[in-house]
Amino acid sequence: MNSPADEPGHGSMRLDRTGQAEAFDAIGDRYDEAFPHKEGQVASAEWLLASLPPGARVLDLGCGTGLPTARRLADGGCAVVGIDLSAGMVALSRRHVPSGEFHRADIADLRPGGPLDLGRFDAVAAFFSLLMLPRAEIPVALRTVHELLVPGGLFALSMVEADVDDFSIPFIGSTIRVSGYLRDELREVVEGAGLEIVGESSYTYAPATADVQPEVQIFLRCRRHT
Repeated sequence: MNSPADEPGHGSMRLDRTGQAEAFDAIGDRYDEAFPHKEGQVASAEWLLASLPPGARVLDLGCGTGLPTARRLADGGCAVVGIDLSAGMVALSRRHVPSGEFHRADIADLRPGGPLDLGRFDAVAAFFSLLMLPRAEIPVALRTVHELLVPGGLFALSMVEADVDDFSIPFIGSTIRVSGYLRDELREVVEGAGLEIVGESSYTYAPATADVQPEVQIFLRCRRHT
C-alpha cells in the first residue's frame, strides 16, 4: 500500500464521474426498494445520536434519498447537511427531510480551496458513498473528512468488502463503477487518514433485486484524532 506521502494530493486528482450521477438519477426511489433493510445504517446513526450533543452539525456524505440516515439524524435534533452527486437524489432528500440542507456536489468540492465551503462538522456519515470512487481517490476523500471534522469529531463509514478498483457492475437497471477493500486494508486506509476506529460491525446482505449480488457490508465507527 502507498504511504500517505505517496498518494495523490487534493489538487492532483483527475476526476471521472462519467455515468455515476446519471445512474442514480435513473434509479431514484427504486434504491430504497432494492435495499429495504438498512440495519447497519440505522445502528450507526443511533451511535451518532447517542454520542453527539443536541443541535450537532452532521454531514451526510452521499445522502442518496435521505432515508434512513438524514431523516433519523434530523428527527434526533441534529442540523443535517447532505451532499450527493445525483440531482435526483438531492431532490428526494429535500422532499424526505425538509429541515435539512442539501447540495448537489462532489466530495472533491469540499476539499480545502474547493468551490463549496460548508464549514466544520461534529460528525460525518458516509454510507456506501466512498465506494463510488476509484481507489486512488479514497484516501484523499478520507483526509477531506478528517479536515471537515472538528477535533474529536465522529465519522460513521460503511463499505462493501471487496478487492476491486473502479469495477463496473450492473446495479438496479443501470451500470455503476465501484471500489472496495478487504477488511484489514480498509482499516489501514482509514487509520492512515488520522481517524481512530472505535467500533466495527458487519452484515451479510442480499439486496431485494436480482442484478445486485449478495455482499458483506462493513460499518466502522471512527473518531478524529485531536
